Amino acid sequence: MNRALIFAGIGVVIAVVLAASSLFVVAQTEQALVLQFGDPQRTVSTPGLHAKLPFLQNVVRMEKRILNYDGQAEEVIASDQKRIVVDAVTRFRISDPLLYYQRLGNESVARARLGSIVNSAQRQVFGSVPLQSVLSPERAALMTQIARLVNQQTSDLGIEVVDVRIKRADLPEANNLPIYNRMKSEREREAREFRAQGAEQALRIRSQADARRTILLAEAEREAQILRGSGDAERTKVLADAYGRDPEFFAFYRALQAYQQSLTSDGTSMVLSPDSEFFRFFGQFPDQLFRNAPRLSAPAR
Repeated sequence: MNRALIFAGIGVVIAVVLAASSLFVVAQTEQALVLQFGDPQRTVSTPGLHAKLPFLQNVVRMEKRILNYDGQAEEVIASDQKRIVVDAVTRFRISDPLLYYQRLGNESVARARLGSIVNSAQRQVFGSVPLQSVLSPERAALMTQIARLVNQQTSDLGIEVVDVRIKRADLPEANNLPIYNRMKSEREREAREFRAQGAEQALRIRSQADARRTILLAEAEREAQILRGSGDAERTKVLADAYGRDPEFFAFYRALQAYQQSLTSDGTSMVLSPDSEFFRFFGQFPDQLFRNAPRLSAPAR
């Protein structure tokens, strides 16, 4: 009985080992290649449980999903001889597992080969256009052209390039300072032009304002002279009328104005004779001054 149990246990172990060696599982995100002594036998792309010859065949699994290749930034020269550093990312997938295994073998070799192909396509496409096209909306068409060129070169490698995109496009570090200085000079030149235009406009506005001010002052002065002349004429007329009505009172009034303007307390000294014409009213009494003044009649009741 013990021997039977032992043989049964050994049989179970052998069966488990044979089952484990003859069955394999392919996941949803994988595709497999069955090899027999290194020779490809068949390709398995449907997920699930599959069988193979135990100990004679082995399985190489490959990704079915889209893979990313992010290479190093490369310096390329545009058609206008301007340098630019391009950092691109490539998305690809394994379209033919058998061809992929025969030509490349593993993913490390595939990435190295794909990097050289993408770099060559970038240099070919970017070298045929000026730098301005790389930095403009035309870049999408350029990336489509690069992807087409890469697909043409990887069609016999079992790889299909889905997309190629530029993550970053910068000028070389050695060109940054000269370009910055040139941009600074251009901005300073534009600033000088704007300042010159502003100064010209300011001078024009000041000239127009000064001309307008001169015209307004001249017109105001002319009107003032007219009004002053009219006032002087009216004053002369009033004085003449007053002089004609009472010459003695008018002479007395003018003498008082002369006394007020001459006899001030500013320390001015005048030497005049007492019987001078200037003091002719000093020795007269009020009744003598207004002897000939017109009498006002009483209002009628």
